[in-house]
Amino acid sequence: MNLKELLLDTENKMKKTLEAVRRELSEVRTGRAHPGLVEGLHVDCYGSSLLLKQIASISIPDAHLIVIQPWDPSIIQEIEKAILKSNLGVSPYNDGKVIRLTIPPLSRERREELAKLVKKMAEEGRISLRTIRHTAKETIEKLEKDKLISEDDKFRGFDELQKLVDKYISQIDEILKNKEKEIFEF
Repeated sequence: MNLKELLLDTENKMKKTLEAVRRELSEVRTGRAHPGLVEGLHVDCYGSSLLLKQIASISIPDAHLIVIQPWDPSIIQEIEKAILKSNLGVSPYNDGKVIRLTIPPLSRERREELAKLVKKMAEEGRISLRTIRHTAKETIEKLEKDKLISEDDKFRGFDELQKLVDKYISQIDEILKNKEKEIFEF
């Protein structure tokens, strides 16, 4: 493995970390209905665990309502159980064909709790990025020790690595800022 391949591999890992943070934050309820709140729920049905978006259509008729229409009405109870087990904090209403979730407005205390939660999630993402950097840095040092790259290449690799980390941390910070704004405005 050369330095270029290592940096490319490292950037791919950082992209996956960024996507994971983005996905986690999209599942945090902000007082406004959106499909991301329920799409990732795992529903135990047909002898396996499936994502809700794979077994039902999800629509948002207004800002405070999510409507879930399973393609097979016989699994409506399993979907309801998955919603109740999740940490959404909403109760499903089931009429036999569709499930309605009313998203209540958030209290001030709940908004502050959610803000702390999203900050923690973002920090976990930053820690993952730093761990990826640490692993890549060790690999670069090993490449230099094994005489596969020069000392100049090692320091150039460290610089490139730091630029990647800074880039992805700033993207996580931007996602966090937008999520906090969403939490406090809706």
